[in-house]
Formats: sequence, structure tokens, C-alpha cells
Amino acid sequence: MIKALRTAASGMIAQQLNIDTIANNLANINTTGFKKSKVEFQDVLYDKVRTAGTNVSTANVVPVNLEIGYGSKPIATTRMFSEGDLSPTNNPLDVAVQGAGFFQIQLPDGTTAYTRDGSLKVSGDGRLVTSDGFFLNPEITIPQDALSVSISIDGTVQVTLPKQTEPQEVGQIQLAKFLNPSGMQAIGHNLYLASVSSGDPIIGNPSENGFGELAQGYLEMSNVEVVDEMVNMIIAQRTYEINAKAIQTTDEMSSVANQLKR
Repeated sequence: MIKALRTAASGMIAQQLNIDTIANNLANINTTGFKKSKVEFQDVLYDKVRTAGTNVSTANVVPVNLEIGYGSKPIATTRMFSEGDLSPTNNPLDVAVQGAGFFQIQLPDGTTAYTRDGSLKVSGDGRLVTSDGFFLNPEITIPQDALSVSISIDGTVQVTLPKQTEPQEVGQIQLAKFLNPSGMQAIGHNLYLASVSSGDPIIGNPSENGFGELAQGYLEMSNVEVVDEMVNMIIAQRTYEINAKAIQTTDEMSSVANQLKR
């Protein structure tokens, strides 16, 4: 019966992590560019009481295993990089990626981070930055006297200057993509870092070679579906309750066994 207690406890621990992940998804419903996660589970080692193929006589063998499992364990939290809905903002510095690709962000330590959050701002010296003040990479500087900013679907940034009829190009937004984006390391602030699992970044211009197009005046919203998360929460809660019931039943059976008299 000790095995049953440990097995059910492993199920409760696994579902607790599941609930934690669902709660984080729901907490980020309104987070720009957020990508939801899901927990993946595996069964653990088995105690083989009798192995299939064991001889029980000179002419007979055991056809199937007699084995007892020891529960489950969480093995991964996979991030789902499906696209979220685009929300119009009418802000010329808000940019969404329609398709594959991440904006490249220069961190203070020189590391390049990646994000789907295209809510850009202009710093005091005219450079495009994130809401945290991290520079867009490659750096793009908007002239202080610019009357308007235009960002095309291929990432070309143009400005209109006083006394000029033709717009002037001031930079090119480039995107990065990965063979395994789920292997990227989330560091908060809507940012990810490349890792051994994600592979090296592939750099290119929007709308070319499989990269997505840019949409000026839009932001990509979270891809969290409230109904799906609520259903998953109910399933996780019921699974947790069933495992708790298994512990309670095992305890009651142990109590009955302890009260047996000769």
C-alpha cells in the first residue's frame, strides 16, 4: 500500500505543476506577444513482478507482464508558438509579425534576445527601443524632426522630414527564426534567448525566405484561449482530486489491515 500512496502523490505533484502552468497562461491573456505553455507528462519506472516470456513449465511461458507502475512525472513545459490575434492600435511604432520571426533586441550586456512584442518606442536620442528601453537590433534612429514614420511589410523604415516630398529611408528591421523555437529560454520581459536546443538564429528580412510580414499599427496579442485553459483547469482539478481520493482509500485500507485481529 505504500506504493499506492507514492504513486498517487506523484500524480498530485504533477497536476500541481499543470495548474501552475495554466494559471500563468491565464495571467498573461493580455500580454503582448505571449505564447502559452502546456505540460507534458511521462509514466515512471515499473516494478516487474513477472516478465513476459518467463517459463512456468517446460511447455508454457507467461504471455504478458505482471508489473506495477509508480505514477507519473512532468517531463517538459512546451511553449506553443501559434500566432495570436492582431489588435489595431493606430500607433505607427507598434509592429506585429504575421508569420514566422522574432524581433531582435540588444540587452545591456551585449546579448541578443528575441521577442514577438513589437510595441516599440523612441528613446531620447531617437533610437527605437522596447518598453524596457532595450535597443532594437539592428539599431534604427528616427530623426528628431521627423513628421511621420512608415514601416513597410518588408521591414523598411522610412520617415518624412520637413520640406521634403519624398520619404527618407532610415533603417531596415530584420527578423530571426529558429528551427526549434520551443527550445528557446524565456527570461521574462516578453524576451527569449537562443539555446543549444533552439539552434542558432536564422536572420533575414520580413516577407522573404519564409519570414513573416510586418503589420504597422498592430500588435500581436497573446495566443491563450480562455475556454481551452478553463477546460484544462477543470481536467487538472478532477485528476488531482482522483489522486487525493486514491491516497484516502489507501489510508483506509491500511487502517482496516491494522485493525485485523486473529
